Amino acid sequence: MLGQYLIAFREVLEAALMTAIILSYMTRSSRRHLSRYVWYGIILAVAASVSLGAGIWIAFGEIPALYESLFEATAAFVAVAVLSSMIYWMAIKGKTIRQEIERRVEAMASRGAIIGLVLLGFVVVFREGFETVLFLTPFLIADAAATLAGMLLGILTAVLHSYAIFVVGMRINLRKFFYFTSILLILLAGGLAGYGTHELLEYSEGAGVQLGWVAQPAYSLGIADASPFHDKGVIGSIFAVMFGYTVSAEWARLIVHVSYLAVVLPLVIWVYRRTRTQNA
Repeated sequence: MLGQYLIAFREVLEAALMTAIILSYMTRSSRRHLSRYVWYGIILAVAASVSLGAGIWIAFGEIPALYESLFEATAAFVAVAVLSSMIYWMAIKGKTIRQEIERRVEAMASRGAIIGLVLLGFVVVFREGFETVLFLTPFLIADAAATLAGMLLGILTAVLHSYAIFVVGMRINLRKFFYFTSILLILLAGGLAGYGTHELLEYSEGAGVQLGWVAQPAYSLGIADASPFHDKGVIGSIFAVMFGYTVSAEWARLIVHVSYLAVVLPLVIWVYRRTRTQNA
């Protein structure tokens, strides 16, 4: 549930912060009367995100058993790709995102572009909603109850934090927040990449495709299924979601997992440090 909570919290907080930037700028620029059009877009985006999640869940239930592993692998890899690009984008643009949003709002509000304001509110929220659906889909398939619980808790916490920041005036170093949550999300994405590889191997086996040594076990910890330290146990499942922990892994899964972390983790850390130096 911790991994699902982190994903929902991060994505909803991003959406809430960007929405708050738009609405607060419209108030400061004496255009508060146009705020309702932004809200129309936000409401449409929330409805579209919920519909997308429900549609994916229904579609999964209709998939033949042979293709379930392929569906899970595809969902995991797409989530990893989008998650990685989002983290990289935030590392580069996080410092100037307020100025960019305010510039767009000013351009649209000055022209009285009502449809543009609706679309701006929709895009800002739906992008985060779309990402959340993608990231949580593999977890939803594996454990629906824990995923829904973590998601709801993450949404509630994010909304409360956003309220505290913009209404109560709570101070928070957003750059440090996004830096550390990006590191955690990279670790989570590495686990997702490994999980997707495992599901792809299962599909290949079911389809009668022999992949040789890459499908053979790289290690086995020999931990019993009933142990809390098993990757499906009370303790092990937390590490499984957060870091891709598993009691046994094929060579392909291990290679993909380690390779992802070896490339993406140093890259994002370097980008954050470079942008910090440039803005110092």
